[in-house]
Amino acid sequence: MFKISNTIKVENTADEVWDLISSPGHLNLFHPFCKENNVLESKNTVIVKDQLIYLNGLTYYRSFTEWHPGLGYGLKIGSKNAKESEVKWQIIENQDLTCVKISVKPYVSTKIPRLLYPFFHYFLIRPKLKSYLSSVLNGLRYYLIHKKEVKPNQFGKHSWFTQT
Repeated sequence: MFKISNTIKVENTADEVWDLISSPGHLNLFHPFCKENNVLESKNTVIVKDQLIYLNGLTYYRSFTEWHPGLGYGLKIGSKNAKESEVKWQIIENQDLTCVKISVKPYVSTKIPRLLYPFFHYFLIRPKLKSYLSSVLNGLRYYLIHKKEVKPNQFGKHSWFTQT
């Protein structure tokens, strides 16, 4: 019900996109709000758990729940011992272009009254997450084109993840 998605088109193949997004520490290369991305656990070439430290010091842990080589993966993300949001990365190959889609099903905060949550979701959470996903996907596209690491806040600052 409260899922937010964003998609970009890139001229790279699905294999090139997969090689990037499945590599250890991949967020260090293209995530504009990432200070550090460290693999905490892996099995063979599959990332099981990693850590994402944002520019403002906020630390999230990602536990990978699905891993489909060449197609994408699913994960849960949240701070230690807290509620988690569900995230899905998908690679969709068309004739000339490849689409990369990120979908987020954010956890429902108990700090917001249940009856007011839809209002908060549509007018605060949804626009902020759309902006966030846009920046991450623009970073991915930038890296795929230029093969250069994305700079912090390269596509604008985000109040949830950058220092003020």
